[in-house]
Amino acid sequence: MVKREIIISRIDKLNEYVSILKSVIKYNKEKYIADPFIYGSAERFLHLSIECVLDIGNHVISDMRFRKPENNKDIFLVLYENRIIDEKLKNNLCNMAGFRNILVHDYMKLDRAFVYDIINNNLKDIEDFVKIVVEYI
Repeated sequence: MVKREIIISRIDKLNEYVSILKSVIKYNKEKYIADPFIYGSAERFLHLSIECVLDIGNHVISDMRFRKPENNKDIFLVLYENRIIDEKLKNNLCNMAGFRNILVHDYMKLDRAFVYDIINNNLKDIEDFVKIVVEYI
């Protein structure tokens, strides 16, 4: 059985991060790109949000005794294989896991306009994942 309190604590933190990211939306793209305090904090909170999603996925997998994921993208394949998430969300979350590697390892090449667009257009994937996990546990 899923350890509900562990998942809930991570979801609470994730919701906090997403709320902070939503505050970035009030800035236009030019302001976002020009202000290192805005884009720097946004990149960090996006990274932390992705880490929470990965952590929550791993907890669900472990607690339900699904097969062990081989990497971050595989977390969402395992959840899809076990009918926790649908194919569209699986694909979007796999892309997010790949983007996490760019945030962490390829930060010198980071396209700030692309990050801005992610924050403005893709936070719903995180929110959808949270809804599914909450219903599941």
